[in-house]
Amino acid sequence: MPMFQYKAVSSAGEMKEGVMEGTSHAGVIAHLQSTGLIPIRATEVTAVTSGGAMAIARQPGEKKPSLFFAARVSQDDLGILTRELATLLKAGLPLDRSMEILIGLAEKPAVAELLVAIRNDVRGGAALSKALDPHRDVFTRFYVNMVKAGEVGGALGNVLMRLADHMERSKTLRDNVVSALIYPAILFVVAVASVLILVIFVVPQFRQIFEQSGKALPFATNVVLTVGIFMRAYWPIMFAGVALVIWRLIRSLGDPVSRAKWDVRFLRWPIMGKLVTKVEMARFARSLATLLQNGVPLLAGLSILKETMGNVVFRDAVEVVARDLKEGRGMAKPMNEANVFPKLAVQMIAVGEETGKLDEMLFQVADVYDREVAAAVKRALALIEPVMIIGLALLIGGIIMSLLVALFDLMDLPL
Repeated sequence: MPMFQYKAVSSAGEMKEGVMEGTSHAGVIAHLQSTGLIPIRATEVTAVTSGGAMAIARQPGEKKPSLFFAARVSQDDLGILTRELATLLKAGLPLDRSMEILIGLAEKPAVAELLVAIRNDVRGGAALSKALDPHRDVFTRFYVNMVKAGEVGGALGNVLMRLADHMERSKTLRDNVVSALIYPAILFVVAVASVLILVIFVVPQFRQIFEQSGKALPFATNVVLTVGIFMRAYWPIMFAGVALVIWRLIRSLGDPVSRAKWDVRFLRWPIMGKLVTKVEMARFARSLATLLQNGVPLLAGLSILKETMGNVVFRDAVEVVARDLKEGRGMAKPMNEANVFPKLAVQMIAVGEETGKLDEMLFQVADVYDREVAAAVKRALALIEPVMIIGLALLIGGIIMSLLVALFDLMDLPL
């Protein structure tokens, strides 16, 4: 039976740590709760070292501290903090004591410093939402307004738990897309490296052989040799040129005007456009549903969401929808006229408006497009991977054949 190292809090707010056996992570949590403790973390112990120390298996989504990125508070850190704070508040601990416990649990100095600053503001009489607001590099407007809604409704613990669930689902959607793109990215890098090695280091070796023969070379062989010799002589300039193009592209994406143009192009691309549309629709629906579920008015929710949209085209469309909603035109009709949002999503939202269950329908829309994103990524990979493999095979095969044709011609052998 596996062993789990746990951290929990007693009803009096005292920290408890230890190791216990359990069939699963959920079983350990349930056992701790049955003893009157408030479980904060439970991590499986995978092995015992020769010195008696225990090796800990990290939970899914928990990243190993990095030398280069340990100085910042990541969204993963924020998700863990949100869920742990929600757990403590729902257990009845006061906010001040909950913050003290989280400071003691913080593994990164940046997280501890952030929590200390928030705790000090709370002790000074500020509401939690006011204490979070100065740290906009970590807490988005969406996050702060969710906390404010929880404070107004007197259910901060419940709201924070829903917020943690929302962040976890958003992270899952993002991770699924990123994970699916890892293999094509590796394949692309290997393909480019293979071609460069072949063209820069292998092809020029045949130059002296062909020159000594004195025979005219086929056109394809001449092209391959010329490219190989040029790349071998000027590869530093070529790499500098590629780096310059990438740098200009990054700067272009950082400029609002250029970013808007790129966002329009992304939506027009055959495969990328549909994927971006579904990702933005899933994010929009789940975020708005979460806001509405926690008492944020629809108009205020749209105003908040405008800042969270990743694509400028969708951001402008949300702004138009909010303006038309303010004029009394409802939400579904302006969304349909924007010609940006998927028709199915608009129809489902219209039904939600008519039945008075808009938040429930938005959650359903988010679930639908989460599944659509997963399916779209699989379809795209099913197309991209064989195309890349076949393209690489044809390119390398063409280079080799161009050299073989010249070699067979040099030796007067039939191909």
